[in-house]
Amino acid sequence: MIRLAANLSMLFNEYSFMDRFSAAGKAGFKGVEYLFPYAFSREELRQALHECQLEQVLFNLPPGDWEAGERGLASLPGREAEFRDSVVEALRYAETLNCPRVHAMAGLLPEGADAATQAEHHATYVRNLRFAAGEAAKVGRKVLIEPINTRDMPGFFLSRQAQAMAVIKEVGAENVKLQFDLYHCQIMDGDLIRHLERQFSAIGHIQVAGVPERHEPDVGEVHYPAIFDRLSALGYRGWIGCEYRPRADTRAGIGWGEPWGLTGH
Repeated sequence: MIRLAANLSMLFNEYSFMDRFSAAGKAGFKGVEYLFPYAFSREELRQALHECQLEQVLFNLPPGDWEAGERGLASLPGREAEFRDSVVEALRYAETLNCPRVHAMAGLLPEGADAATQAEHHATYVRNLRFAAGEAAKVGRKVLIEPINTRDMPGFFLSRQAQAMAVIKEVGAENVKLQFDLYHCQIMDGDLIRHLERQFSAIGHIQVAGVPERHEPDVGEVHYPAIFDRLSALGYRGWIGCEYRPRADTRAGIGWGEPWGLTGH
């Protein structure tokens, strides 16, 4: 069964953030995700979820100084203490919101990073993920890692599917999983259905958007009905996050999801 979650950082921007929960519920979504919850109290977010009968399915660890351009801490040498604090903070929110998974953004490589610098980032990333996995396991949560395309996010440390799978294997923790964003994968690797099949046992969450503009999933070069059919055939029971930028009003463009329970009316 295909279960769609609204990414409230991208969808329903016609509303203030706290009003997006209600808008998502009225559009037929049963779950929500977003980048970061930390500007709001755990209690007010929990209340919004309860009132709108929504499940919280994913959010990111604190990413460092987002406004200054930082995009995660997990691979950054010298920032280990800050990363550990970010894990503790995210897991507090995850427990309150009954969210089963959190995403640890890898962070950016320095411009012109040489092989030695990349190796240092890799070693830091693996150590930090092992710490995060251990803390998350204590409270029954999963830690996700996501390859992000370097066109949208130049210099991002984790950009390829094979790299992510190698990291997961090296970390060696049962609760470290792949956040498989089909938009990013199409740009960097392509061959979506074969990647899906090969990596299926490692996938902890899936996200979608049209390629290349990152609009609704019914425009662009990816035929999502075929991918959803394959997911169903494989027995996928997780969530699919709708992390796209609407071409106009969110509700007006949501008809693509009507076969899976959404409504644009």
